[in-house]
Amino acid sequence: MRRISDKRWQPGDLIPGEVELAEEFGCARATVNRALRDLADDGLLDRKRKAGTRVALNPVRKATVEIPVIRQDVEARGKAYSFDVLDRKELAPTSILQQQYGLAASTPLLGLWTLHRADTNAFAYEERWINLAVVPDIATADLATLSANEWLVRNTPLSRGEFTFSACNATAAESRVLNCDQGAALFTVNRTTWVMDDPITAVRLVYAPGFSMKTMV
Repeated sequence: MRRISDKRWQPGDLIPGEVELAEEFGCARATVNRALRDLADDGLLDRKRKAGTRVALNPVRKATVEIPVIRQDVEARGKAYSFDVLDRKELAPTSILQQQYGLAASTPLLGLWTLHRADTNAFAYEERWINLAVVPDIATADLATLSANEWLVRNTPLSRGEFTFSACNATAAESRVLNCDQGAALFTVNRTTWVMDDPITAVRLVYAPGFSMKTMV
């Protein structure tokens, strides 16, 4: 990274191979491989099999997005956190969920609809589907005391996640839950987490007006 930032290795330059770097730094080749992979993941290197590793011509720094525990987010804003589970039911996946996530029609899902509050004000409305074939223990968890969001973060390892950030206009139902005008602009997050090829949960979060999110690069 120092050689890239100092321009000793210019954009587009082919850098030394793993064996050569391992000898120079006196470390294992696996250590070099891991370091180069991290720099590639950060968008600073382009790695191509049989073509070597080059400094990226157009480096792209990737933002780090954490799966937030909503309680911690609220408390970090100096507010008191609470939540209510508005509805809970076990159901089969819709045809849309089957197509999106490759679920069989018989896959058992737990559906949860939750309102998160900051002090006494609505903070976020959550619609969540949980794959009970992957996380069966959540079926008997006390989700009225510990939110499904926090339970999953604590108890379920994941291998990848997909995020979509967008704006939406509040529906009549959302305006009632979030105490805002129908049609108000709202920040929305759609998130799916996976363990290998199996989806764990799909969640849609709609935040009350005035919400903002920070991330890091």
